[in-house]
Amino acid sequence: MYLGIDLGTSAVKTVLVDGAQRVIASASRPLTTVSPQSGYSEQDPAQWIEATFATLDALKVTHAAELAAVEGIGLSGQMHGATLLDANGRPLRPCILWNDGRSVTECRILEQNWPALRATTGNKAMPGFTAPKLLWIATHEPEVFTATRLVLLPKAYLRLVLTGEAIEDVSDASGSLWLDAARRDWSDAALAATRLSRGQMPRLVEGCAPAATLRSELAQRWDMIRRPTVAGGAGDNPAGAVGIGAIKPGTAFISLGTSGALLTPTSRIAANPDRGVHTFCHAIPAMWIQAGAILSAASCLAWMSRLFGVTEADLLAPLGLRPQMPSPVSFLPYLAGERTPHDDPAARGMLDGLSHGTDRDAIVQAVLEGVAFALADCRDVLTDAGVAVAEADVIGGGSRSRFWLSVLANVLNVPIHRFAEGETGAAFGAARLGRLAVTGEAIAAVCTPPQRVETFEPDRVLVDAYADRHPAWRELYRPRH
Repeated sequence: MYLGIDLGTSAVKTVLVDGAQRVIASASRPLTTVSPQSGYSEQDPAQWIEATFATLDALKVTHAAELAAVEGIGLSGQMHGATLLDANGRPLRPCILWNDGRSVTECRILEQNWPALRATTGNKAMPGFTAPKLLWIATHEPEVFTATRLVLLPKAYLRLVLTGEAIEDVSDASGSLWLDAARRDWSDAALAATRLSRGQMPRLVEGCAPAATLRSELAQRWDMIRRPTVAGGAGDNPAGAVGIGAIKPGTAFISLGTSGALLTPTSRIAANPDRGVHTFCHAIPAMWIQAGAILSAASCLAWMSRLFGVTEADLLAPLGLRPQMPSPVSFLPYLAGERTPHDDPAARGMLDGLSHGTDRDAIVQAVLEGVAFALADCRDVLTDAGVAVAEADVIGGGSRSRFWLSVLANVLNVPIHRFAEGETGAAFGAARLGRLAVTGEAIAAVCTPPQRVETFEPDRVLVDAYADRHPAWRELYRPRH
């Protein structure tokens, strides 16, 4: 038996997977995010631990025998967060998250101080990444910076609590701007540019490698027969790729979670940082992931749900299974700023084309289309980097909506595929990494694609209609700085 634990932004999700790669059970606990100021986004690391332990306690109640037999654990996590620890391993402040936009000035300073940043990391300095956050801390909270002895990404902090060891995998580390993406190792020049050293970084491992073992007292808490091996794990999107078998060039997938991304594995680095393409090491050795990332995806639908005071299912139900034509309303999904292609944390959302005749359904459809158009922008910058997308699988909570997947197929003009349990992709991928760390099996034998349950083909009439709308949609964006 194997466990996959996904430390997301809105929830911790844990899945229990058997030797036949069937999800035997799952448990989830919500997380809350606070925004002390506009553009800020933080979480208390203590709630990650509480939520994770709660999911495992719940599995002990419902599936005690299976949990007791767990041999390997894989971790997946939200990327880029800055968790700063003191000499005793205690957090010095709340974690600054991936969607925090406060460090715009620090990004410019970082690129000025280290001109080789883009060539070394494969990425442009953006406020979401970890390194600029540390420059912000050094300027605005110098006492915290001085006291910082260890900088961990969210799932690495969870691993520290679970195992007592500070270890990170190379895929998650890629999102820090401290990693030499080609060498898959910390860059001393990158660390020096933020006044840090290797001594303040966790040890690096590959995602499918054994990294540590669960603390004995925790194994006893969950009545485990042996102390499970904890794998290197992966950032949420690389873990999602492992979960759906996207481990070879030529595959592509869309993540429709709180944020969104269009990602494709490559056997070489195909960077395009000037246009906001992200370069991450894959959780699979000698592979990388090129990605276009948007900061708001399914969270846009959650925003609409709060606005109208109904559930997301109630918003989607009247739309049916597929669009008949584009909505007369246009929506920019930049509720938390945007990464690809604009790199503009000050960007904000917009509804355009409202009239007295506009109803709720038109607005909801526009929200789904706006996210799809943003993903089309990601596709275009990947194409500029020489990475073509011919079809795409979809994972994340948004994959439950057939209407949304039909919109994506027509906006992107490629077939879109849905899985039966696509919303558990990252946690399932983490469980696979936990298995590989224990068994040492061939990666391709374990990381097979799950059964696709539905394919959404582009409709020529709708493809043309959306293609006509896309340029005007792009014109709605105006930089605010």
